[in-house]
Amino acid sequence: MKKIAVIGTGYVGLVTGTCFAETGNQVICVDINEAKVEKMRQGVIPIYEPHLDVLFERNIKAGRLTFTTDIVEGVKDAEIIFLALPTPPGEDGSADLSYILGVADHLGKIITDYKVVVDKSTVPVGTAEKVTAAIKANSNVDFDVVSNPEFLREGFAVDDFMKPDRVVIGTSSERAKKVMEQLYKPFVRQGNPIIFMDEKSAELTKYAANSFLATKITFMNEIANFCELVGADVDKVRIGVGSDDRIGKRFLFPGIGYGGSCFPKDVQALVKSGKENNFSFQILDAVMKVNEEQKTVLIPKIKNYFRGDLKSKKIAIWGLAFKPDTDDIREAPALYIIDELLSLGAEIVAYDPEAIENVKGIVGDKISYSNDEYSALENADALVICTEWGIFRNPDFDKINSLLKDRVIFDGRNLFDLNEMNERGFYYSSIGRSIIS
Repeated sequence: MKKIAVIGTGYVGLVTGTCFAETGNQVICVDINEAKVEKMRQGVIPIYEPHLDVLFERNIKAGRLTFTTDIVEGVKDAEIIFLALPTPPGEDGSADLSYILGVADHLGKIITDYKVVVDKSTVPVGTAEKVTAAIKANSNVDFDVVSNPEFLREGFAVDDFMKPDRVVIGTSSERAKKVMEQLYKPFVRQGNPIIFMDEKSAELTKYAANSFLATKITFMNEIANFCELVGADVDKVRIGVGSDDRIGKRFLFPGIGYGGSCFPKDVQALVKSGKENNFSFQILDAVMKVNEEQKTVLIPKIKNYFRGDLKSKKIAIWGLAFKPDTDDIREAPALYIIDELLSLGAEIVAYDPEAIENVKGIVGDKISYSNDEYSALENADALVICTEWGIFRNPDFDKINSLLKDRVIFDGRNLFDLNEMNERGFYYSSIGRSIIS
């Protein structure tokens, strides 16, 4: 059993703290938001993540998971301190380290014995050195700074943490290595590796992994767009390409671009980091440009169908989160599509199982919201699908037909079979496939 402090209770911090508590550790989570901390003390989880609520409630009841706004109280008895703080993109695209370095500066003033300080946030190469310098400037106590990037997929974060395909730990300290190895041993009993490396390599590993996945998605989106021009079927291309073990089947599904809290800012931050070191990531520059355009790739198709006139057209939108099984709307393609449709004069009614409240905070009453997927369709001129939630995959097509003014669907996630849509008489436009009309 380890005594652990997790500073920051955002998506990464809360999953990290809860999962460590689940394996018997004593975890205290620190956050400056008093209202948020009080709700968590009462068992109210502030994010939507499948299966997290069960672990969260269980470990609060067991007394292994506690919360505080007092950083001194939080780190006093902790052997390991995780920094799970935001690193938002600055105006120039670089990762903002002010939260991390601010906490590091404070830690130097309050730690009184050996601590392992762990960068859990996604940070640029060289951050461990900066954190070390910030702590050391105010402290003579022995400590080590470790880089331990997270590889959590929203919607699958609990499984990813409890059964990781690998754990990456960057440290040059044998003492810290032993502490981290003991901490993660319960999570790799099936034989998946704990990979030790230097701090800079660990920091870059996270950026490289996310940037590669973003590139893979974007490449397939470009292939899909080309398929439409030449009459090929991207589903068949995807299967043919993904059957090659060197490429793999995952992240080859075309759509309306990637979003979320990780890929956009991580690609941008790596590009910026390259420029700071006189290096140009030419591929990633292209990835960002293509992805930005892909988010609204459905708009020309919608405009073409309505012959450029969307004034007073009612458009139903299914899906607002950037991906299913999350309420995260950061950089969600749906938001870009909504902005474009509103600028064209369309009326919008939207439904999402989890993300509506978050969208209301940004879009407000510019659009209408539905309590379920079908009521959103009443008298709508078309349906636009932006997120591949499971409940959208096998809908009642007869009900859709009866509620829509016309059988018109624009599918940004390729949920439906072309033959079935043809048999049902829908006008169906998707990504990288023939239009059914």
